[in-house]
Amino acid sequence: MDKLEFHRMIKDAEQKLRDVGIDAAATEVEIILEYLLEVERIAIYLHGWKLIDTAALKKFHKIIEKRATRYPLQYILGEAYFYGRRFLVNPDVMIPTPETETLCELAINYINNEKIEAPQILDLCTGSGVIAVTIASELPDTWVTASDISQAALAMARKNAAMNGVESIIRFIKSDMFDSIRSDERFDLILSNPPYIRDDEYDTLQPEVLVDPKIALVAGVEGLDLIKKLLDTAPAYLNPNGRIMFEMSYDQTDKIIRLTENDKRYRSFTIIKDLNDIDRVVILSV
Repeated sequence: MDKLEFHRMIKDAEQKLRDVGIDAAATEVEIILEYLLEVERIAIYLHGWKLIDTAALKKFHKIIEKRATRYPLQYILGEAYFYGRRFLVNPDVMIPTPETETLCELAINYINNEKIEAPQILDLCTGSGVIAVTIASELPDTWVTASDISQAALAMARKNAAMNGVESIIRFIKSDMFDSIRSDERFDLILSNPPYIRDDEYDTLQPEVLVDPKIALVAGVEGLDLIKKLLDTAPAYLNPNGRIMFEMSYDQTDKIIRLTENDKRYRSFTIIKDLNDIDRVVILSV
């Protein structure tokens, strides 16, 4: 393949993805070529046409065809990047999003700023394990407990912990929220990216999101079923001055305020916006 043909192939692939409503088509084509050619982005344009062989070309067209059905690229490639690290993903786990990086950043800063030694951290609804693995990687003197109701999700989370070299400081537990967490355990910080989408909102989601496991997305009529469990139970599992941090939907701020404003166990309530200036992370202190 010569240089002109290679760049025409890229443009044709980008257009095919745009035609089905994928706005980030150019970026996704670059990600696919980086994956197939095992090079960084700049190498694609410097000499990609010299690197792509018949087998890679065939895979490229196959991936584009699959992506054009709006099947998530991360599931096609079997990987996603989060907080600068590579994670394995499949349809048993939700694809990590940049909003969750905000939650991790807040958690890391809290532990560092408070100078908590050997912190005990609980990650509920761990899914692929991106929160647990990120926290363990960034705070190597911590001990993380990661739980999920899905055995398949836990299997993927364990793989990600091992791939990132932190399997020795993460304990994985199959649990529906706190059900299998011992009643005498205490944590300095409880984190969660729980399901928070309303039942009636589910069918309006983007095609890519609908491929995520439904159990990781939907949480009842108000989208608050698991958040209510978290708010009701978490204080009993926190050390003195402990904190809870969790993600929520853009329209749940007022409802969560009402759920907590008369709960004397909570000393403070803070909402943090995400990179799109949308209310995203709730922080509660006990």
